[in-house]
Amino acid sequence: MDTSIVVPITAHVPASIARDGFDAPNPADPASAAASASIHRHTPSSREDSAAEREIARLRARVRELSAELVHAQEAACHRVASELHDSVGAELTATRFALAGVETWLPADAPPQCAAALQVATRSLDTVCEATRHAVAELHTPALEAGIVGALSQWTGEFAARTQLRTSFVCAADVRLTRLPTDAALAIFRVAQEALNNIAKHARASAADVRIEASRRHLTLVVSDNGVGLAPGARKRRGHFGLAGMRARCAAFDGTVKISTGRRDEARQVSGTTVRARFAWDAMLDGAMCVERRAASAVPLSS
Repeated sequence: MDTSIVVPITAHVPASIARDGFDAPNPADPASAAASASIHRHTPSSREDSAAEREIARLRARVRELSAELVHAQEAACHRVASELHDSVGAELTATRFALAGVETWLPADAPPQCAAALQVATRSLDTVCEATRHAVAELHTPALEAGIVGALSQWTGEFAARTQLRTSFVCAADVRLTRLPTDAALAIFRVAQEALNNIAKHARASAADVRIEASRRHLTLVVSDNGVGLAPGARKRRGHFGLAGMRARCAAFDGTVKISTGRRDEARQVSGTTVRARFAWDAMLDGAMCVERRAASAVPLSS
């Protein structure tokens, strides 16, 4: 004999969610009303969603603002150091060079050979310091960006290759937005590439370096890679890496990020190099250019 009981399906469905294809909640049922009120309390309203989105947007704008302030402070410090090196240190080095030349001229013919040898060592050391100072001043000064970021990076990578003897290439996407970048955005891209290449020259023990600019609908990505020894374990967590902090700040100022990856070790425990990927948001970069255009347009008097 069939003793099963047929129960209406709505009997097992909370009345508060019956609206999803079942019966509506029964206002006369206290349990149904309580369940409905509980779900409404825990379901974010569109007003709450909007408030959360506004707060996220405000925090992102604040991150951009603070990052931009840090970048501007770094550029001001670079300018001060470059001026000091050029004006004060450069003048002292020039005076030292003349003094050494005078000593060499006035050195008696019967002076011990050790004197002439010591002068030669001092002169070579002075030449090395003068050359290093010139390079430091050149890198600390703000580059000429009148020709745009593509021209500036192309020239600098060529000079880098000549100075370091590393095989260096530069490839850039054909994107008209690159010609519209404001100075701050172009300088951020340039400084990140400059820092990444300098790190390759100092630490990578590489024979080649490649610089590439990629463009998507939303982002510009700067990729700097090498074929060197890669990063040592824990290198990114060490304190004192101001170069990496500067790159992160420059990207964050334009809603971007920096990622550094090292190739895997092969059977011979060789590493295929390091890659720096710095991403910048087009909207954040071009916003400065649009603001300048709007200010220029507002400054034009209306014709009568």
